[in-house]
Amino acid sequence: MSIFCLGVNHKTAPVEIRERLAFAEKSVPQHLSEICGMDEISEAVVLSTCNRVEIYGGSETPAAALDKLVEYLIGHFAVEPGEVEFYRHEADAAAQHLFEVASGLDSMVLGETEIFGQVKKAYAMAQTTGTTSRRMNKLFQQSFTVGKLVRTSTRIQQGSTSIGSAAVDLAEKIFGQLDGCRVMIIGAGEMSRTTAQSLLSRGAKSIIVSNRSYDKAEELALELKGRAVRFDDWENCLDDVDIIISSTSAPHAVVKHEMIHRVMSGRRGHSLFLIDIAVPRDIEDEVNEIDNVYLYNIDQLQQIASEGKARREKQIAVCRGVIDEFLREKGIEALAGLPDGRGGSGPDPILTETAARPLTNP
Repeated sequence: MSIFCLGVNHKTAPVEIRERLAFAEKSVPQHLSEICGMDEISEAVVLSTCNRVEIYGGSETPAAALDKLVEYLIGHFAVEPGEVEFYRHEADAAAQHLFEVASGLDSMVLGETEIFGQVKKAYAMAQTTGTTSRRMNKLFQQSFTVGKLVRTSTRIQQGSTSIGSAAVDLAEKIFGQLDGCRVMIIGAGEMSRTTAQSLLSRGAKSIIVSNRSYDKAEELALELKGRAVRFDDWENCLDDVDIIISSTSAPHAVVKHEMIHRVMSGRRGHSLFLIDIAVPRDIEDEVNEIDNVYLYNIDQLQQIASEGKARREKQIAVCRGVIDEFLREKGIEALAGLPDGRGGSGPDPILTETAARPLTNP
């Protein structure tokens, strides 16, 4: 018996492919049951996020199991044979991959913490569904230990590494916790979407989307679980937001000093954070002179992100050294191929204290 992983991520497939392969959360238990109903597969965990779709499992014949899973995904989702190339890992390579995922080393934003909670949630759902046994339990519990070890013993989380993460870090300095912060997006481009997703991942709520093409505003609002407003009406919503992301293709400023001055006069000192990622810029520089208003443009955010990325990239080798040392100490061969008959379907009793903790997002 060995472990395996089949998947695609942001490095191997564009969003157009990933979104077609994504598992709807409510359908995951049914898919897990179907996957474990295959003769070749005895255990399974599905990890499906905006940046990756991965299936981890246990099998006596991992190569055959991987082939079967490819057939399953092609049969159930809107992809054609040959349209997507999945990566395949077996035994120690599968464990190594999961450990890097849980540690944030395989993320679009290097070192980000959101994936750690997503891995825990995926494992918890598989446990609840009854599709994990000794190998998956041990593999995922150890991935939690490694993820925490990497983050606490290295500086992989030091500094922002993208415009979105830089914006989030700045927003947290302004507001503290982002829980409940209200966001408006003016212009429904890709950079607006990723910046909004970064804010949502830290607790921001109430996304309002406005775009010259109302159809595109509705599409992005649906994706972000927000609401769309028409482009000639967004100014009337300024009183209801804490963070504005502007990224239109207008040749002149669309967010003006007098608009923001009017809004701030009734906010009783409550701050407003504006993120201008448009070129030409969307927001007048004079806005930044208003009390409790914080304006950052794309160059400022990119400089913060570049400095953070350089610092984090230096930590990659250090992080992988931590993972390699863990694998040497624990003996990955035992994990990748535990002999049959060594115990039931519950978590391994010899695992770290992580096993006893509730599986909640960090």
